[in-house]
Amino acid sequence: MTPLRPQRADATDAMEGLPEGGPLVEEPSALAEPGSAPLYAALDLGTNSCRMLIAQPRGSQFSVIDSFSKTVQLGAGLEASGRLSRSSMNRTIQALRICEKKLEKHNVRRMRLVATEACRRARNAKDFIRQVRRETGLQLEIIAPEEEARLAVISCAPLVSTTTEQLLVVDIGGGSTELVWIDLSSVRPEERPRAIMRLHVGFDAQGEGAVARVVDWISVPLGVATLKDQFGDVEDDAARFALMSWFFEENLSSFSPYNAHNPRAGFQIIGTSGTVTTVAASFLGLRRYDRTKVDGLQMTSDQIDFVIREYLSLGPDGRRNDPRIGRDRHALIMSGAAILQALMRIWPTDRLSVADRGLREGLLYAQMSLDGILEDGPYT
Repeated sequence: MTPLRPQRADATDAMEGLPEGGPLVEEPSALAEPGSAPLYAALDLGTNSCRMLIAQPRGSQFSVIDSFSKTVQLGAGLEASGRLSRSSMNRTIQALRICEKKLEKHNVRRMRLVATEACRRARNAKDFIRQVRRETGLQLEIIAPEEEARLAVISCAPLVSTTTEQLLVVDIGGGSTELVWIDLSSVRPEERPRAIMRLHVGFDAQGEGAVARVVDWISVPLGVATLKDQFGDVEDDAARFALMSWFFEENLSSFSPYNAHNPRAGFQIIGTSGTVTTVAASFLGLRRYDRTKVDGLQMTSDQIDFVIREYLSLGPDGRRNDPRIGRDRHALIMSGAAILQALMRIWPTDRLSVADRGLREGLLYAQMSLDGILEDGPYT
């Protein structure tokens, strides 16, 4: 399957084999202040996970009131059959019932509930969406790859350096990987994060103020699950990793900044995904994940390579029992690492910014921005 390209004439104008009861992550609920700003919700149903945030705008930012995350493996078997399996749909609906109860508990009225690559590709996705509505009352929306990429980009706005002139944002998902190349050279340094945020209305957004120019974007239908499935018959661990990395790079050949000869100065890569945050947590030696230590961390390519070599030396059994990786990610970490290594090999940088944020945060920022409820000020 070829990567999906932007629908315009010239693009330059612009988790794995887990047990069925996989780990459930819920943060304690916080209480919204009476008479304060309304609550917003964002739900991301991906190929592997179902994740939701309920948040309240606070100035130019938002605070999380409640959250939910569960591995549902919606895309299990999709590569072979082209359909969502009955067991995958049932697992997902069970998770969505919990989400619905949380939305009702907090009386949330402003929300976007989106599904991505697995539902984009499955022949029976419309039937599944109807079943979800019938059994949970939730209306899922299947979003296009461009919107998924755009939302991942704006979620990373707070991590954009004022010295960045060329920005590559990479979102490694379960079923696809989105890459967006943005030119910020004509934007004043202090305006660059805000210029990224203005992309919430579209990659061709102009309007008033500083403009971030999207040079190109691509959605590669290879994520941690789909890439792993492509090479599931290769028994040798190291050989499988090398093949996955090479194959992913081959699928980037039509991306216009591929092998771009740009100076290292002023270039920034931001990576947002469970793969990136897991590699960062492994580098830090975190036996218990701590978002405050991971989000915004800068890692060099040598540090990333060190962690990946360590993963390879552990082998499948060692990775399964490594507490830094976790049992909900061990089977997919090498396919994600293969994607990450390919990206660091191609582009002119020796440093990666780690983002523990993504589609859900982008959905929240976009909703709040469209409602005009966020104040001017620094984003975090």
